[in-house]
Amino acid sequence: MTEYTLSIVFGVVIGTISRIIMLKTDYRQYPTYLHGKIIHLSLGFIAASLGALAVPAIMEKEFTAVTLLTVAATQFRDVRNMERNTLTEVDGFELVSRGKTYIEGIAISFESRNYLVMFTGFLGTLSYIMWNVFVAIVVAIICLFISNRLMSGSKLEEIVDIEQSRIHFDGAGLYVDNIYIMNIGLEERKREILKYGMGFILTPKNINVVTTIGNLGQRQAILHDVSVSLGVFRDSGTPALTPLIKRDLDDGRLGVFILPQIRDVDKAIAVIGSVPVLESAVRMPSESKSLTKRG
Repeated sequence: MTEYTLSIVFGVVIGTISRIIMLKTDYRQYPTYLHGKIIHLSLGFIAASLGALAVPAIMEKEFTAVTLLTVAATQFRDVRNMERNTLTEVDGFELVSRGKTYIEGIAISFESRNYLVMFTGFLGTLSYIMWNVFVAIVVAIICLFISNRLMSGSKLEEIVDIEQSRIHFDGAGLYVDNIYIMNIGLEERKREILKYGMGFILTPKNINVVTTIGNLGQRQAILHDVSVSLGVFRDSGTPALTPLIKRDLDDGRLGVFILPQIRDVDKAIAVIGSVPVLESAVRMPSESKSLTKRG
């Protein structure tokens, strides 16, 4: 057994543990159990091994071995492509689709978590070699804490105020509060919508949020998460029974029309508030230099 064996084993173990902690099947039922988890745990083990092996390679001046990290980066990009392709293929069979923006966010998160695992294995092994196992354990705990914090982003409830609102018809037009949603001509569909439909108003808390929640991908993510969590009263071939979100062009509010099978207002507000804010949807117009100069 070489002088680096225990440190490498420590780094691999703590890196793999961090991937296990970050790998959770949530209400979206993704990654799937069992095969989807096996794929990601295997990749996490490989990432932890690469991170742990990089430290002895550098100390022994085997700099060519560090080039393995570039290979790892290529493999992890393939992880993103794999997730994107898989989710895109199955998205067409959802009653309420995720949308491309949501899918891209999920794919990026799976790639980034492998980098977190690699850094955890690297720092765990480095601290073991530089100091001792006790310091390494402390460093490992800090890495696990940071990885867990980075795993979760902002939620919609942090940037908007959510309140229930009445849905009603004005002629053939369906409205949530004063926000137009769509036209419904059949009286039977109108009765179903009034019976099963629910409406909510999302009011942005600042100017940046207006653009963020106006993003079509962010809106689709809201509809998908609500439909997965609370069910949806629709089937294929019923375009009138489609959950929709439309903007109030005057103030940027969103009118959310849903058709949940579980018609619980508090649960619906909680689900909408828990929808992740998609990174690709975030905009910061208040940071614009031109706006700052004019202000």
